Amino acid sequence: MAPSMDDDMMRMFGGGQNQQSQDGEYKQNLNQRLLCPDCNEDPPNLIEEFSSGDMVCGSCGLVLGDRIIDTRSEWRTFANDDQGNDDPSRVGDAMNPLLNGSQLETSIGFGEGMRARELHRAQNRTVNDKATKNLLAAYREITNLCEAISIPKTTQDSAKHIFKLTEDNKLFKGKPQEAVIAGCIFIACRQSKAPRTFREIYSLTKVSKKEIGRTFKVLEKFLQSNRDANVTGSFLMVENYEATGTTGAAELCARYCNNLQFKNPHLMEKISKTLAEKSSSLKDLAGRSPLSIAAAAIYMASHLMGDSRTSRDIAAVAGVSDGTIRTAYRHMYPSRDQLVEKDWLAPKGNGRMDRLPVN
Repeated sequence: MAPSMDDDMMRMFGGGQNQQSQDGEYKQNLNQRLLCPDCNEDPPNLIEEFSSGDMVCGSCGLVLGDRIIDTRSEWRTFANDDQGNDDPSRVGDAMNPLLNGSQLETSIGFGEGMRARELHRAQNRTVNDKATKNLLAAYREITNLCEAISIPKTTQDSAKHIFKLTEDNKLFKGKPQEAVIAGCIFIACRQSKAPRTFREIYSLTKVSKKEIGRTFKVLEKFLQSNRDANVTGSFLMVENYEATGTTGAAELCARYCNNLQFKNPHLMEKISKTLAEKSSSLKDLAGRSPLSIAAAAIYMASHLMGDSRTSRDIAAVAGVSDGTIRTAYRHMYPSRDQLVEKDWLAPKGNGRMDRLPVN
């Protein structure tokens, strides 16, 4: 007769037999032990593998249980692994390199009653110093400004990190905070390969382009001379900081093409970038703004591929006048045979030279 399921469970969980108590009555033995049904060893040779959450028999390797609870202590940290010290920190949030101090203080909530409110205010006065409040206010301003023009969070963190470096070194003592924030955002965008022009930062922060340029030069010199200032290594790699030149026209084409909502924005971005790079060799366009060159390249690419946009539509996105775009395009039109590649034209591509307007 084959053993039933209850018999198998009884073999796995030892015990369960009745035992006689001191008063002579028989009571059920509720003490159960986990036994391996294959080895039947008593006491069992069980191994708790907390990494996988399994209970395994050490003799035959049979898995007897899963999803076991790790009951060991939580004294583990990665703070002093390099020094080999034991730092039993088991509570508190992760360290924030953008703030000063350990940030492991206890915060008292704003509860009900006069005593609770007084305790909350007293705790804030002792813990939140003026420097931390100023940093938090600047971080909120950077976040609000960056989100207004869809700057990624990694670039926002880089701008905050640069601002903290300037505060720690007292680089802009007495300078308006708005100008420092504008310079930090500008240089963070350049380092993250998503550059913004001085005009865009000016329209965002209302800080003059001249002031943004001065702040940018001081910041760039500071970051170049203090490559070891980035102790945390979390956001902007200051030790690998590279000086950047003027924002080129090809770097601006990607954002402008996305905002113009072309049918195939990736193709338009590729063609307009190539046109902008080739246009830099034209003598007539020497000294012109990268914004006007990028806008004229997009204007030519849109008409060439049959997904045309007017100069007024492109001017609204690029921030230049439509007359400036047409002037730059008139300098590009005589050299259209040199600028346009053969692969873009039919039959390989969808481009046609006869679609290009004269002006």
